[in-house]
Amino acid sequence: MPLADRVVLITGATGGLGTVVTRRFAETGARLGLVGTDRERLVAVASSAGLAEDRWVAGVGDLTDRAAAEAVVATVVDRFGRVDVLLHLVGGYAGGGPIASFADDDLHRMLGQHLWSTLNVARAVVPGMAERGWGRVVAVSASTAVTTPPNLAAYSVAKAAEETLLRTLAREVAAHGVTVNVLAGRKIDTDHERETAPSPKNAWWTTPEEIASAMRFLCADEAAAITGARIALDGRA
Repeated sequence: MPLADRVVLITGATGGLGTVVTRRFAETGARLGLVGTDRERLVAVASSAGLAEDRWVAGVGDLTDRAAAEAVVATVVDRFGRVDVLLHLVGGYAGGGPIASFADDDLHRMLGQHLWSTLNVARAVVPGMAERGWGRVVAVSASTAVTTPPNLAAYSVAKAAEETLLRTLAREVAAHGVTVNVLAGRKIDTDHERETAPSPKNAWWTTPEEIASAMRFLCADEAAAITGARIALDGRA
């Protein structure tokens, strides 16, 4: 089945990456559920992507809350009947500082945005995918989950937890036609500085368009053999 016949749920749709991913998947003809916390911004993203009213629906809610995440998914399912693809782009950053002295609030916030949002939306959509025998889950992570640089523990721990959750999920649902993969980079180059002002610092940055292209491939039927993968998108370093 081509992507034109799929229902794609995009979280974090109003961010710099989300707007590009929305546009790229709108080009496939898929029906889109765009998720964020501001309805007006979601409408603006849909309009910018050229989406007709019958091809998208807004899901407004805070995915760190399980009930809100379930309500968002229910909105999309009520409109389009199912969710075939989950593209999880919810982000947020707080390094936290040195472990011995960082603020607990930073860790709680990072775990909410990266671990709990992922868990809440995944368990709202994956059972339906498994029941139908086809599904795709792709999330965006960061290289710090593996490189563990100093003074970034809150963010790194949350991203590592998110990745572990998703790679475990991949094993649980592999026999049901559902793939779960992670795309990891260092910095998302929303301003395309790598092209306009190249430097050793930004040589390893990844553009939103590159991430969106990788997502489109992973969502294709041809990518059915790829699951539980952590794919690094910082190969220029």
